Amino acid sequence: MKRRSARHALGLAAVATVLGCGIAHAQYTDGVIKIGVMNDMSGTYSDLSGQGSVIAARMAVEDFGAAAKGMKVEILGADHQNKPDVGSNVVRTWIDVDKVDVIVDVPTSSVALAVNQIVKDKNKVFLVSGAAASDLTGKACTPNTIHWTYDTWALANGTGNAIVKTGGDSWFFLTADYAFGHALERDTAAVVEKNGGKVVGKVRHPFPGQDFSSFLLQAQTSKAKIIGLANAGADTINSIKQASEFGIVQGGQNLAALLAFITDVHALSLKTAQGLIMTEAWYWDLNDNNREFTKKFAPQFKGLHPTMVHAGVYSAVTHYLKAVEALKSDADGAKVVAKMKEMPTDDKLFGKGEVRQDGRKIHPMYLFEVKKPSESKGPWDYYKVRSTIPADQAFRPMSEGGCPLVKS
Repeated sequence: MKRRSARHALGLAAVATVLGCGIAHAQYTDGVIKIGVMNDMSGTYSDLSGQGSVIAARMAVEDFGAAAKGMKVEILGADHQNKPDVGSNVVRTWIDVDKVDVIVDVPTSSVALAVNQIVKDKNKVFLVSGAAASDLTGKACTPNTIHWTYDTWALANGTGNAIVKTGGDSWFFLTADYAFGHALERDTAAVVEKNGGKVVGKVRHPFPGQDFSSFLLQAQTSKAKIIGLANAGADTINSIKQASEFGIVQGGQNLAALLAFITDVHALSLKTAQGLIMTEAWYWDLNDNNREFTKKFAPQFKGLHPTMVHAGVYSAVTHYLKAVEALKSDADGAKVVAKMKEMPTDDKLFGKGEVRQDGRKIHPMYLFEVKKPSESKGPWDYYKVRSTIPADQAFRPMSEGGCPLVKS
């Protein structure tokens, strides 16, 4: 059965686009820089990531001007179906047969952690935008991986911190039962307890889930002030919808969407999602550059506006190409990542930043609140900024992560 799933995914690993028709430089492996964008293209995370990440990667290559610089770039896309074995098989084939140089995106932390080890063993590059587990820059860090957009520590210390400090001091967790959910629950519980709050209970649901009624009833019975949703995508959407049907918020408890995206809010509607607090790395309406990117992106992706995952793919691919150009080679993955850490980051979606020694990309994070319908001025006008978390405070300190790359 696993072999059939893997073959299905490999069948989807079709070439998405080829950019750059200049003379291929001999320093690039096979004369081509190959980028593999892998994620959930058909399921729970397909709107927040999916084909949109392929589009974002293509836009990064175009805006970088690869063709004019004589750099031939090929982008492949694949559906990992949220299964580590499928994702691992795709990546091995990409690297061994198709000569892919860099793997990009990969939401679903269990898949990302599996890919993380394969990429290290084969000395390629892994740029994580969609996965959240903070272990990728902690005990599982490698010289070949950069965790770009967000992580569970940043989410916990943004949303969890804000809620506890405003009175939400008792929590019950509704957690997706795999690596991401476990990490998000762990990191948020630590923040809650550090600030004097308490965790009164938790329940773990299958991933992906459909019926959350029994889990929500347990949360309701706990009388916790806050029900922390340590899940994402369609799981978060369905959890919130079913909580509304149970009248949980009307009963005096509040929901904390520990990882939510603009596409989730769009699916829920402002009427249902209003008042939700969430931490994100990027929002389409923060500035002119973001709005310009969105104007080009949305028509190519079913009219959906880009999430922070899509923006992270664009930013990561841009910096990767800068490093490869500077080295004049894509052959040694660890050397490319070292160059990416050496060079300051700077792109139109995230501005200036850096990549730390542990592979954590640093930038500000934002605490958003979903607007009431009466506050929205038009389509996709969903967020208001509650606070900006500075880059030097947004992510876990290197000294606390346990990454073996960090020199004491």
